[in-house]
Amino acid sequence: MKKKSNEWVSIADLMSGVMAVVMLLLVISVLQNTYAEMKHKQQLEGSRDSQQKNMIKTLNDIKQEVSLQGGTDLIDFNIEQGTITLKDSIFAQGSACITPKAAHAFTNIKGKIETFLKSSNQAGIFVEGHTDNIPVSKPVTDYYRYCTVYDDNYTLSAARAREARKLLIGQLDEVIAKRIIVAGYGDSQPISGVQPFDSSNRRIVVRFIIN
Repeated sequence: MKKKSNEWVSIADLMSGVMAVVMLLLVISVLQNTYAEMKHKQQLEGSRDSQQKNMIKTLNDIKQEVSLQGGTDLIDFNIEQGTITLKDSIFAQGSACITPKAAHAFTNIKGKIETFLKSSNQAGIFVEGHTDNIPVSKPVTDYYRYCTVYDDNYTLSAARAREARKLLIGQLDEVIAKRIIVAGYGDSQPISGVQPFDSSNRRIVVRFIIN
């Protein structure tokens, strides 16, 4: 009986040793996964920081170039939020046509925006058209005169966003161009604290996106 008891003790010790090894392997696996996740997170944060710096540089370069071309009255910058706002004055009245002054002021910025988009596959641009809430009095059908046809503010805001995209971006590689989204919001998003009928609501907001 004593010999049999010793055998059970040996088996118990063996099982304890096996369990200890299993637990050790489990702990090592958890630590390895945690380290891998932390390293991946650090890489993502480093990449995002790099993209953020590149976006800020692009906006500052655009601001400087527009200033040199005498177009500071046409555009507002919010570097922190990554946006530029094109004012209503870049368009002919009631039209989606870009004025000659605006075309001249933005002549040399296409390359800077293209460089921003090529810097990362995660970089993108939203071009958003906005209007005041004053209804369109009558449909506009003369495309050659107004660079669009429209019968409401949504259609006009979308057409202006499209023309602003051409002004800022020009012709791009088809793959890159898919990362430039154009939308017309009409009068649905007035500026906070501004009356919906105020002319300052007629604007194009260009958002630089990094994911």
